[in-house]
Amino acid sequence: MAMTSFAAAVRASKVPEATVLFWVTKVLTTGMGETTSDFFAVNFDPVVVIPLTGLALAAALVLQFRAKRYSPWIYWLTALLVSVFGTMAADVAHVGLGVPYLVSTAVFAVVLAAVFVVWRRVEGTLSIHSISTRRREAFYWAAVLATFALGTAAGDLTATVFDLGYLGSGILFAVVIAVPAVAYVRFAMNPVLAFWFAYVLTRPLGASFADWMAVPADRGGLGFGTGPVSLGALVLIVACVATLAARLRSRRALPPAARVLL
Repeated sequence: MAMTSFAAAVRASKVPEATVLFWVTKVLTTGMGETTSDFFAVNFDPVVVIPLTGLALAAALVLQFRAKRYSPWIYWLTALLVSVFGTMAADVAHVGLGVPYLVSTAVFAVVLAAVFVVWRRVEGTLSIHSISTRRREAFYWAAVLATFALGTAAGDLTATVFDLGYLGSGILFAVVIAVPAVAYVRFAMNPVLAFWFAYVLTRPLGASFADWMAVPADRGGLGFGTGPVSLGALVLIVACVATLAARLRSRRALPPAARVLL
């Protein structure tokens, strides 16, 4: 009965399950969000681009909220736009307003903590398997946006203020993100805590490696450029989402009794 209830909750959720492909796609969207934001900032007027990106995100969120059930294409479009806009928000705080990365990291951490506290008090759970109402979905996306802004600020903090460079920061976060995975598998860490711990870290992980590939050699990078790195990440994201969508169609084509066993 418990298995059946859990499977039903997963199917009713408006967000994807935390599979390996989910995490791969998530890291790719964070990387693309970083380089795409930088590409727009250099090649277009930020006064125009930032509001347009905000409008595009709002439109994607409308599609996401109006969808009757989880759709990989709509979900990942929304996640990608959150990544781009979240990066812009963190960059505006530092470049536009002159807020130090240490301060913005602390502020975004407080904002994320506040979202989690209110969400937990109102809904009683932070589990992604419970995202089946519009209010819970609103809390979820508020948390996602806060994690992207926090992750952007934290990644820039370690790369520039702590002088680790983009590659060094990427390696650091690759090591740190293994902590919740090991703690969950080996030491029975709370799954909700492990998920959100890792989710926050995917942002500076993906962004650090994307920046390393994009920036020129005199800044410690490979010099591929923000445009090509963004385009390459987009191709990989489309391939991942197409795979996720195909798997979901196959699963939904099964009889209900067979889905419970998956």
